[in-house]
Amino acid sequence: MSLNPRLRDWQGRRAWLVGASSGIGRATASALHARGAEVIVSARSEAALNAFAVQHPGSVALPLDTAVPDAVKAAAAQVLAGGPLDLVCYCAGTYHHMRATEFDLPVMLRHEQVNYTGVLHLLAAVLPDMLAAAHSGRPGHVSLVSSVAGFRGLPKSLAYGPTKAALINLAEALYLDLHGLGMGVSVVNPGFVATPLTEGNDFRMPALITPEEAATAILKGWGQGAFDIHFPKRFTRVMKMLRVLPYGWYFPAIRKFTGL
Repeated sequence: MSLNPRLRDWQGRRAWLVGASSGIGRATASALHARGAEVIVSARSEAALNAFAVQHPGSVALPLDTAVPDAVKAAAAQVLAGGPLDLVCYCAGTYHHMRATEFDLPVMLRHEQVNYTGVLHLLAAVLPDMLAAAHSGRPGHVSLVSSVAGFRGLPKSLAYGPTKAALINLAEALYLDLHGLGMGVSVVNPGFVATPLTEGNDFRMPALITPEEAATAILKGWGQGAFDIHFPKRFTRVMKMLRVLPYGWYFPAIRKFTGL
């Protein structure tokens, strides 16, 4: 069942990916470029963005720190001056494993700033124009990259998990408000992907996939009109089952599985 308009033909469509200097964001931007989309890539790393633009002729590199609201507004104005957006995808994220016994407030707040508040700055900057475009017959799509870590509380995910849970809730609320206008909204919930964010993990990551495999799954989800795009299924389906367990079963199961 398609919950969104199917995004299959990318030729000439405009896509802005924020958090596209590496990992899932970069791979997805590359895949969209290969399918003919006009791609704008943003992140804090100007060098990485410029390298992407060189490797993907016709794409636009737009350095941006989503923690700075005025910078987001200025970047959005520049992007929207080129025409309506068919897709805006927030891929930016930070991850540092933490347990409550090592509580670090600055690290907690940094996760909130990058993983969640940055999305709000972006939405404030693009939604008015996207709503106007929808009313004019060109509805766009908003996609938020969350994580299976947002499904339920997990050990070592004290800083990261709550921000991803917030993104899932936000995407659900956005869908309810925007679907009736013809706009698409999706939330991407990857399992373990080999990116700079996960390379520091000191534990075995089940069903680890490459960023390119993640990008393929994301484009497939957009093409199917999916709302919840999760992968790899062999891992995420297990996480979804854990999501519905009562606490009396869930907590012992996680302790046994992780040894923590």
